[in-house]
Amino acid sequence: MPPGLPSSKALYIVMEVVIALLSVVGNVMVVLAVRISRSLRDTTFCFIVSLALADIAVGALVIPLAITISIGLQTHFYSCLLVACTVLVLTQSSILALLAIAFDRYLRVKIPMSYKRVVTPRRAGLAVLFCWLVSIVVGLMPMLGWNNLQSLRDNGSLVTEDLLVTCAFETVISMDYMVYFNFFGWVLPPLLLMLAIYIEIFYMIHKQLNKKVTDSHIDPRRYYGKELKLAKSLALVLFLFAISWLPLHILNCITLFCPTCENPEVIMYTAIILTHGNSAVNPIVYAFRIKKFRTAFRKIWKLYVLCQDPAARLPQRGSQRGRSNDTRLRQNYDDDDL
Repeated sequence: MPPGLPSSKALYIVMEVVIALLSVVGNVMVVLAVRISRSLRDTTFCFIVSLALADIAVGALVIPLAITISIGLQTHFYSCLLVACTVLVLTQSSILALLAIAFDRYLRVKIPMSYKRVVTPRRAGLAVLFCWLVSIVVGLMPMLGWNNLQSLRDNGSLVTEDLLVTCAFETVISMDYMVYFNFFGWVLPPLLLMLAIYIEIFYMIHKQLNKKVTDSHIDPRRYYGKELKLAKSLALVLFLFAISWLPLHILNCITLFCPTCENPEVIMYTAIILTHGNSAVNPIVYAFRIKKFRTAFRKIWKLYVLCQDPAARLPQRGSQRGRSNDTRLRQNYDDDDL
């Protein structure tokens, strides 16, 4: 670290390094878990992989850049702007991945018998691609002109003739964009929509659980009981995302609507740590709340760390031609086991 670095900034850098390591390792394990476990290869976990990839990028790319910026690096305006836009793209991709997960779980509860026919792997892949394309458009909007370049030119004290700036997020990103377009347009509405979706999911599940069993072949309470457990886990992921990102957006609102108000450095660093820390918590939630991930993580530990149980890599094969419809339906329910 540079000599004479303030203790608060030194602590911030250390915490960022720890979060970066946890984010990369934890989310790489999530991706590996989906790859080696057949039971995790459905549409919901496809969206979870998309979320994990965004979190890996935060740990491997965004946090190192944030640390570099925090020490007062002098860069070209558009270089600094590109770094800030990368954060915006990854944040937006996380929000849209969470929204896709919420819609997926809603359809799973609303149309359980025809779900696998409606939500195919191809459609799920297209949904992931669409989410990333929208995120890129939304996140790169400042690169198209909605930034602080003109105001810095008018000010004349921060930008030289070579457009060099002391790189900071607030220096290059317009607060009008962050509050009116990003927060009010692409963060708050999806969060409120997801809240409404999960409320409806819990309502439908409890309604089904309270029904009497009339079919002796399949107990619907078992299916909806598993859906309730997974919905709670994914709702927790959404809740942690909201409490991690809302403080920083609230500070942005204060900056825009109250220019004379001061945001203490400690509060700003805490808000930034919360946003980056969110990338590290999701694998922990999956490990403690979802049995499939817990089992897959143990398998990864044995395969890649202890070098044990190599046969676990091989998928189990068997003929499925002689199965009845009831047996196949029962297997679909068992595949959803948590």
